[in-house]
Amino acid sequence: MAREVEQITARFFADRRGGRRDLGAAEFEVRAAMHTVGSVLLEQLLNADHGGQSGPRRACGHGHEAEFVDYRTKHLQTILGDVHLRRAYYYCGQCPEDRGRGVIPKDQELDVVGTSFSPGLRRLMARVGAQQPFDAARRDLAEVAGVVVATKALERISEAVGVAAEATNEAERAALRTGTAHPSPATHRLYIEMDGTGVPVVPKETQGRAGKAADGTAKTREAKLGCVFTQFHFDAQGWPMRDPDATTYVGAIETAEQFGPRLHAEAVRRGLTPATTVIVLADGAPWIWNRADAHFPGAVQIVDLYHAREHLEAVGRLAFGSGSAAGTAWVAARRDELDDGDVDVIIAEIRKLPAVSDPHRQDELRKEAQYFETNKLRMCYKYFRARGFFVGSGVVEAGCKTVIGQRLKQSGMRWTVAGANAVIALRCRLLGNRWDDLWRSAA
Repeated sequence: MAREVEQITARFFADRRGGRRDLGAAEFEVRAAMHTVGSVLLEQLLNADHGGQSGPRRACGHGHEAEFVDYRTKHLQTILGDVHLRRAYYYCGQCPEDRGRGVIPKDQELDVVGTSFSPGLRRLMARVGAQQPFDAARRDLAEVAGVVVATKALERISEAVGVAAEATNEAERAALRTGTAHPSPATHRLYIEMDGTGVPVVPKETQGRAGKAADGTAKTREAKLGCVFTQFHFDAQGWPMRDPDATTYVGAIETAEQFGPRLHAEAVRRGLTPATTVIVLADGAPWIWNRADAHFPGAVQIVDLYHAREHLEAVGRLAFGSGSAAGTAWVAARRDELDDGDVDVIIAEIRKLPAVSDPHRQDELRKEAQYFETNKLRMCYKYFRARGFFVGSGVVEAGCKTVIGQRLKQSGMRWTVAGANAVIALRCRLLGNRWDDLWRSAA
């Protein structure tokens, strides 16, 4: 090591680039040298227990005793570099072969069973893999951390950690169901939002599914995303303010019936039961309100105001034609009524519109009237604003773009459902400020 230091020093003080000292190159050289030293120290630390041998026999984990055979070396890649791990190997002759007869206690203790990547390196690989395409993540990992891995290895580790994250999520949900977990303390207002967005998938994931493509087939699967956040404060103008770092996410490509308990458990964890007021805020999709009725009875239900305005504009186009002055005037009058929560007036005005000649457009007008009829109790915007509630579901809409879209909907991407769900699990943890919790629970 002393010789390496001398060489780095000599290069740094040598006249290069017209007499300029190349600090950047020196930084990377010193980092590489530190990694070399660190890997040596780490290897000595890991092997200080003489392979983890603790007697001639060890429990195999299936009710038998395995006998010590010999020591075996494993190559392990870490954030400091490669190390060689010496481990005691035990063999159980009573276990069936398909269960595995070899027992290596040290691998279990160090969390390296079935992998050649250390826990610290797996954490870094999963983090960069959760944030950008796997090949770009590989390049950034090499540049930022000085760790070189294959793209496919980074993909596999990222998805494996995502699967582990979902297992942790399920364990949390089970603990909440049995009352063994401790939810957040009481909060003033707890908001729950949910939405869906399409994720491009490989063809096998859409077989037999109708879709919006020209040939009637599906190219995507809907990922459902939920967010939970709290609100205590208001700004100087009296508008509600979301609490800083208060938003957590859950999501997956799954049915509404599967998603409902997932979101409910997160709301319980965040303090659903003791909350003073619970608000479910979303667009008008029927599956959303079915889940709200099933899992959050008694909550205040609010349809996103901006979606409601879009439906008004759709009525104007259907009844008067796109861009017409009459349609614009009609929508403007209705928007004032909508802001005041006078939805019965809007429904009456829609039904008073003259019939259009196109049967399809007329049918769409009837659907729009039904939309307002179905959701009118969720559109009492004057009342909601007077109580200081949010009336826009921008948090979950932004979440669909950031949690899902920015990572899973880039050009050329096609996912398996399992791969997409693994990455979604990682991103919900990462963007919901629960990344460290994941690794603490795995420790």
